Amino acid sequence: MNPLKKLAGQTAIYGVGTILARVLNYFLTPLYTSIFAPAVYAQYNKAYAYIAILLVILTYGMETAIFNFCQKKEDKPSVFSTALGSILATTAAFWILIFSFANPLADVMRYPGHADYVIWLGLIIGLDAVAAIPMAWLRQQNRPKMFTGITIVNILVNIGLNLFWLVYCRNLHMQGEIEPGSFIDKVYNHDIGVGYIFISNLIASLIKMICCIPIIVKIPFKFNKSLWKEMMIYALPLVISGLGFIINERLDILLLERLLPLPSEKADFEIGVYGGCYKLAILMTLFIQAYRFAAEPFFFSQLKENEPKKMYSKVMNYFVILCCLLFLVVNLYLDIFKYFIANEDFWVGLKIVPIIMMANLFLGVYVNLSMWYKLSGQTMFGVWFSIAGAVVTIVLNVLFIPVYGYMASAWTTLAAYFTMSVISYIVGRKYYPIPYNLRKILSLIFVSAGLVYISTRIPFDNFTVKFLINTGLLVFFIFVLYNIDAQFRNIVQIYKKKLWK
Repeated sequence: MNPLKKLAGQTAIYGVGTILARVLNYFLTPLYTSIFAPAVYAQYNKAYAYIAILLVILTYGMETAIFNFCQKKEDKPSVFSTALGSILATTAAFWILIFSFANPLADVMRYPGHADYVIWLGLIIGLDAVAAIPMAWLRQQNRPKMFTGITIVNILVNIGLNLFWLVYCRNLHMQGEIEPGSFIDKVYNHDIGVGYIFISNLIASLIKMICCIPIIVKIPFKFNKSLWKEMMIYALPLVISGLGFIINERLDILLLERLLPLPSEKADFEIGVYGGCYKLAILMTLFIQAYRFAAEPFFFSQLKENEPKKMYSKVMNYFVILCCLLFLVVNLYLDIFKYFIANEDFWVGLKIVPIIMMANLFLGVYVNLSMWYKLSGQTMFGVWFSIAGAVVTIVLNVLFIPVYGYMASAWTTLAAYFTMSVISYIVGRKYYPIPYNLRKILSLIFVSAGLVYISTRIPFDNFTVKFLINTGLLVFFIFVLYNIDAQFRNIVQIYKKKLWK
């Protein structure tokens, strides 16, 4: 099979689960914001910032290590079982700490009186960390359908429990229809409130772990100490690299909480608005997440093929084209997409959407660029690139959040990913040069950004007029793309012929 078609097909399959997961969070946002006050919704955003950061630490690069060492070692099951044994040991230590210090951790995380939140979140993180290893094994074995099946089960459980507790049970409580001693009375406590989001996630993570058990038991457990040392030397630098991603994605929420010069309630409102509008960049985020799942094993597999660098260059071209089209579709029709957030109080933050989407575009570019140091085994470079991004994120947020609020966080996210992309490209040219068509890539990005800027300056409030003008801008971009990109032109001509048959 054509390797590009294989990558596209696997991206699509992985995307089913990934898209459903993100859409879940996206479509639950109107539910959460209609049920909970902005301050409570901010608590939810902060909790998942902690989860994302700690999950990177607790998996410490073992997923990528599995892909790398399965290419190098004949005994692939040993690679899997060694990684799993390591993760099980560190997860057990993590849980001991969580249970032992839940109360002081709740105060540090600004959940006073809610040690239960800390325990629930800790259990979620641990279960997801352990499940990440068999899920990575499925990716390495090119079994995207099973990977997606387990992901979908996890998602459906999470959706079902959210709807059960926050819609069905809550509505019965608000209407005073819960009979004392009934099943609903036993399983629902209105005072738990936002905690039901965490409980739903915890049960879904447990079900996911149960689904992974058949994968685990089929492989004989062999912990190879010398192999483990090799894997740790390779993987640990990726922890800092991964933290760089998460710091850029999630640390802004935690910094906003501490740096906004506002009373607590108003600060939480700002955090809620920022978190809600951030989700409108979902299409770009979805595509990049699905792409990352498929791209990593794909890039490693291409090492054995002829001229892999030309293939990597082609992949980058297609990737940027698709990202630019997504960027334009969402931002040119933002007056339509904004209705996915029903509460108009959030719309004041819509101006961050094009900034966050462009930031995610550069994140995707960096994902492609960063493969050179993973492929060549020079993972320490990923550490330095991530440190550079993290420094940009921390310094700019600290300097400008007190002045510009969440707009500073949006622009800082773009600045961080752009910086990481530029540095990775410059260094990669020296150690693992790939013939990217830089002029074309930058032209497409600048043209798409310019068209969105023009759209924001349209001096008409009439929806129909703006819709027609924005559609014209999108058509103009496709016209430009058709004329400057031979790959895109060939695809259009192929489908044009099929259409006329």
